[in-house]
Amino acid sequence: MFVKSPLWRPFFYVAATYNLVIGGAGLANTAAPVNDRIVGLLVACFGIVYALVGRDAARFGPVLWAGIVGKLGIVALLMPAVLAGAAPAGTGVILGGDALFTLGFLVFLLRRR
Repeated sequence: MFVKSPLWRPFFYVAATYNLVIGGAGLANTAAPVNDRIVGLLVACFGIVYALVGRDAARFGPVLWAGIVGKLGIVALLMPAVLAGAAPAGTGVILGGDALFTLGFLVFLLRRR
């Protein structure tokens, strides 16, 4: 079964770590406005979700649809600022990571049984 592939567990744990690091950094930035820190908290929470998927992909895999919507939404909202050169340094790299994880989530969900 595709879901049981040994490659998915590390993929989801990397996605979890990615979100926990980026979200944790945003949350820990005490100089940032509270709304930015709330975003960091929510990004970190998605990291917890991806860790749960890594632990039991067959059971928790469907929640990845929320991750897809969230990541595509972030890319759509922030990409204009990146393209205009108005986004903070590193934002484009983070959006690239989000796009790659979104693609992986889609492959997982569309190929699972």
